[in-house]
Amino acid sequence: MTNGRTGRRRGNPDTREQILEAARHAFAEEGFERTTIRRIAQDAEVDPALVHHYFGSKDQLLLASIDSPFDPGEVLPGIIEGGVDGVGERLVRAFLGVWDGPGGKRGVVLLRSAVAQPLLVRLVREFFVSRILKTAVKELGLDIDKGAFRATLVASQLLGLAMARYVLKLEPLAGADQEAVVAMLAPTIQRYLTEALPENAPG
Repeated sequence: MTNGRTGRRRGNPDTREQILEAARHAFAEEGFERTTIRRIAQDAEVDPALVHHYFGSKDQLLLASIDSPFDPGEVLPGIIEGGVDGVGERLVRAFLGVWDGPGGKRGVVLLRSAVAQPLLVRLVREFFVSRILKTAVKELGLDIDKGAFRATLVASQLLGLAMARYVLKLEPLAGADQEAVVAMLAPTIQRYLTEALPENAPG
């Protein structure tokens, strides 16, 4: 019998939080797409099977790492279905539906926390831009060479809306009817996603 470490830690009450902490740093440093379950397991000093045991997939691990107010896998199909026409309206309506629904309180906590925590800022960026908007742009087949730029333009509008309506509660926007907000914001989102971009637009 030896007293030293003989391998990676097995599951214990702290294992889940150890994995989450490793995941937060990995996603923030490497981005969602480049981060692997193996890298997270190595940083947490656990077997990769434990990561899958606690979280199932990398997608679910990202959601847990930020306590996401919603699962993109449940929302994105309804936005993408129907193609490019009307996607701006579907995106804004789905966004408002999440924030005005049960997950809205968690979303407010997330944004408030992100303002004060640089690590969380990077995680929120990965979640909204890489996991949601870039995926939607790719699935819709929109100008892939400029997809990242389009995604960040959309993010600027949606995250700005979330801050103004739900965190800062700026009136009359905070109390405005959903359909009024959709009617005003959807054309801008549609333009960001579908109109031709300047030649000097970043990729």
